[in-house]
Amino acid sequence: MTLAWHLEQHDSALNWQAGLSLGFARSGERTQLAHTSHRGPLRIQRPFFPEGTDCPHLYILHPPGGLVSGDTLRLQADMQAGAQALLTTPSSGKCYRARDNGTFQVQHNRFTLAAGSSLEYLPQDTIAFEGCNAKFITRIDLNGDARCCAWDLLCLGRPAADEGFTHGAVEQRLDVWRDGRPIYIERNCFVGGEALLDARWGLAGAGVSGTWLATLQLDRQQLDDLRETFADYPQLALTQRNGLLIGRYLGHEAEHARNTFIRLWQHLRPLINGRAACSPRIWNT
Repeated sequence: MTLAWHLEQHDSALNWQAGLSLGFARSGERTQLAHTSHRGPLRIQRPFFPEGTDCPHLYILHPPGGLVSGDTLRLQADMQAGAQALLTTPSSGKCYRARDNGTFQVQHNRFTLAAGSSLEYLPQDTIAFEGCNAKFITRIDLNGDARCCAWDLLCLGRPAADEGFTHGAVEQRLDVWRDGRPIYIERNCFVGGEALLDARWGLAGAGVSGTWLATLQLDRQQLDDLRETFADYPQLALTQRNGLLIGRYLGHEAEHARNTFIRLWQHLRPLINGRAACSPRIWNT
């Protein structure tokens, strides 16, 4: 497998250009990490197998702990036919205040799934500090009956530190394609101080927002039952489109948002990929 990073050129003394490429293959009853390569401070711990050898759990590690101006992180995962894996992160991601020249901080994820494979990408939240200038780009390419569950949680500012998001910018892109055709395209752009952040037609003052996606098609009764099950979570809205179940979160507490998405995943995992819920151990630390 050849990996082309296509990283922008910046002064390496001022920023990190980091990338991680993972390739998973099925061998008998086992999913193997058949390929891994990295550049810069983006790595994994060894695979864990808390639920058997057919579905490893991997923790994506970024030792610097956050992104500053000019930093670029690229994560790529390729799932061969029949392979299964769960990816997560041990802690919140962070995007710090940008330099005055407005250089971007970028995280780019690209996941490609062959028919019969399954990938779960369940990271912790990302905190956008006051004054950051960030881009988050995720593309998921599904082939055949490939299955996927993924979520994205964003915290604008740090309310616990009495810090809002009055200036700065965050751009989000989330694309899901199946067999070469787009089935979900999402674009968000949050600019500190703009009306969108506080208006009722926007975030309505909520600093935590998120999208939860799974390749799952429910009938009308199942969807109604699911909404009833999560009726005590008014911050969560559920819908479906083009073979995807979509959850939207809008609230004020990152921990509550994470727990909501985790509970939704635990409840639906048997329907998504036929496996009982098995939370990564790192979530308990």
